Amino acid sequence: MAFLDEEFTLDTLPKGNIGNFEPLPDGWYNATITGAEVKATKAGDGKYIACKYTITGPSHQGRVVFGNLNIKNASTKAEEIGRQQLGEIMRAIGLAKVTDTDQLIGGNLGIKLVVKTGEYAGNEIKGYKSLGVGSPAAVAPFKPVGPAAGAAPAKSAPPWAKK
Repeated sequence: MAFLDEEFTLDTLPKGNIGNFEPLPDGWYNATITGAEVKATKAGDGKYIACKYTITGPSHQGRVVFGNLNIKNASTKAEEIGRQQLGEIMRAIGLAKVTDTDQLIGGNLGIKLVVKTGEYAGNEIKGYKSLGVGSPAAVAPFKPVGPAAGAAPAKSAPPWAKK
């Protein structure tokens, strides 16, 4: 037992807003990679990249999801899957090669989340995609429409502009 130097009562302690830790619903989310570091596996015979993704939309902005990518593992299947996932991430964020985990940080991509159940409910990342052209999650840039868009300059003024 350890005595505290003072007495704490509920009416004098601030109320916190720690946040919601419920798993996000299944689906695709836009995210930014906000952390990536290499860690050793529990067994000590492999390495993985621990990634932190911050959700940017279309809902649940600011929520954080974590995922691991096995890059060296005693299980060849686990290593193969981890390397495939790393390749999907690199293609999604537009990197041809990676030599440092810092190169992943700041990458924007779509991640497919599923709710995993069991003793500890949470999210698992099941897919990655680019937010580039053709992606439904991407925000399309503004493009002018109508005959003037991309047309050659007119040789004469329109009728309402003539005097």
